[in-house]
Amino acid sequence: MESRRWLLALAMSATLGAGACTQSTPEEVESEAVVPVRTVAAEKGTIRGVVHATGLVTPAPGAELIVIAPEAARITEIHLGEGERVKRGDVLVRFEIPGAAAEVQKQAAEVKRAQAALANATANQTRAEDLFKRGVAARKEVEDAERQIADAQAAVAQAEAAQAAAETVATRSVVHATFDGLVAKRYHSPGDVVEASATDPVLRVIDPQHLEVVASIPLTDVTRVALGGSARLAGRFAGDSDVALKVVSRPSAVDPGTATIPVRLGFARPTNLPAGAPVQVDIEAEKHDGAVIVPDSAIVREGDDTAVFVVNDNKAARHEVKTGLSDGERIEILSGISAGDQVIVEGHAGLPDGAAVTTATPGSDTSKEDK
Repeated sequence: MESRRWLLALAMSATLGAGACTQSTPEEVESEAVVPVRTVAAEKGTIRGVVHATGLVTPAPGAELIVIAPEAARITEIHLGEGERVKRGDVLVRFEIPGAAAEVQKQAAEVKRAQAALANATANQTRAEDLFKRGVAARKEVEDAERQIADAQAAVAQAEAAQAAAETVATRSVVHATFDGLVAKRYHSPGDVVEASATDPVLRVIDPQHLEVVASIPLTDVTRVALGGSARLAGRFAGDSDVALKVVSRPSAVDPGTATIPVRLGFARPTNLPAGAPVQVDIEAEKHDGAVIVPDSAIVREGDDTAVFVVNDNKAARHEVKTGLSDGERIEILSGISAGDQVIVEGHAGLPDGAAVTTATPGSDTSKEDK
């Protein structure tokens, strides 16, 4: 019995020894995750810079009428409300100007008096010449009569000018629309007494068919804006087909208290945007031909560094680049990569330099996406 136990132990020892001799030391196997990315080829082409600015939709010159009283007066008629349309020649406001009618009558009387004085002077001059010819009157009497005629003619001219001025004031008591438009703002009602001041307007009428954008351009971008340059609205109005613009005025003066210069942009066609609407505009600036261009989504910014990832042999290589012009969708690469390089536009977030990748072109369906 004891011998059998000894033989079993010996067999087990042999078995364990054989297993120890055949077992190898474990090897460390490096495993690398393959990251799915999308790429496009950097291309050579033309790119135009864009100046971004904020602006305000305003009536164009001649498309706005602010009604102000010619002098302190009471409003007797104003029946138009905000948003109502007006036609050229329509009565907008009637004023009651104290003493205007009386002044017209007074000046008319002055004209008649001056004309009567002229008639008397003319008759005296005729009589003096007749007496001079008959040798009864002296030459000096004829000259005095001629001087009286000249004075009377000047008095008539002065009286007529005063009458015209009084009639002008009286005419200004009725204000007519100078163009087809609509009432943008009504500040007063019939019976109100108003001052002849821009700070006390009565009515504001605009022509919605003739609007423009006044944009505030940063001083650093002023030289990039050219007269006649194209522009467009950005942001919430970017998809509107009626928002093409053109630069209609060169920057001329700095807005007080700001570091910007106002630039007028005309609409290519009438717009439905309301006057006073704040907008964002993109103004076309300088153009570079033969530039290396990549989508803006290819750019990786880390602090002050700017880079793109280029794929070679299914490896992502980080290239620091220097950028130039941008049109909001594409960007110019001045150095760091060349045209034809496959740059990553999706999947490069957090991607290490030298990572293994599997590529697809934009628009293709990949089963793996960055999570």
